[in-house]
Amino acid sequence: MAVLVDPPLWPRHGTVWGHMVTDTSLDELHAMARRLGIPERAFDRDHYDVPAERYDDLIAAGVELVDTRTLVRRLRASGLRVTAAERRA
Repeated sequence: MAVLVDPPLWPRHGTVWGHMVTDTSLDELHAMARRLGIPERAFDRDHYDVPAERYDDLIAAGVELVDTRTLVRRLRASGLRVTAAERRA
C-alpha cells in the first residue's frame, strides 16, 4: 500500500515534472492528491503530474520516492496502468 513518485525529469512549462501513482487504488491516490492540494486537472488516467517544487511536500506527507523503472513496474503490477493504446482510444 503506497503512493509513489518518480524523480522530476520531464521538462514542460518552465519546470520539470514527475509522476505520482499508487500501487493500491485510485481512491488512495486521489485522497493523497486532495490532501496535498494537487489539482484534479493534474490527473492523467493513472497518475498525477507533479512539478519539482512540490517534491518536499510530497516526501514530507509520506509519498515514497522511487526510480522511474520501479514506479512503472509497481503500477503495472497493481493493474492500474493505462497503456498507450488505451490512452489513444
